[in-house]
Amino acid sequence: MKTKTKVKGKIIFILIAGAVVLLAWYYFTVKSINVPGKLDGFTQCLKDKGTIFYGAFWCPHCQAQKKLFGSSVKLLPYVECSFPNGNGQLAICNDKNIKSYPTWDFADGSRKEGEVSLEDLSAKTGCVLPQ
Repeated sequence: MKTKTKVKGKIIFILIAGAVVLLAWYYFTVKSINVPGKLDGFTQCLKDKGTIFYGAFWCPHCQAQKKLFGSSVKLLPYVECSFPNGNGQLAICNDKNIKSYPTWDFADGSRKEGEVSLEDLSAKTGCVLPQ
């Protein structure tokens, strides 16, 4: 009888621990997606102003550029230029004459290549950075 009680106790403990892990996963993944980022308004403004960021998933400068936006990166007006295998450039970027990554295109027809600071993006677009 003691063995059955111990087994039931272990099963209950495992089930409770599993439920706690699932709740923690839900909170830190699903719930955090809906939390507004600090730069959401700024990033949405860039998009609204017709700014486009062209990059490639394998580009370290593109990764650094995205990192500046924190959790607001989800709103970034980003166009992926690379094929999934990393070889070659997609037609959309060839058509736009993208030669290096990152490349920022602005509504006034101008372009900046390389990493661009948030302050420079703000000055170029008139989008206000939060304090």
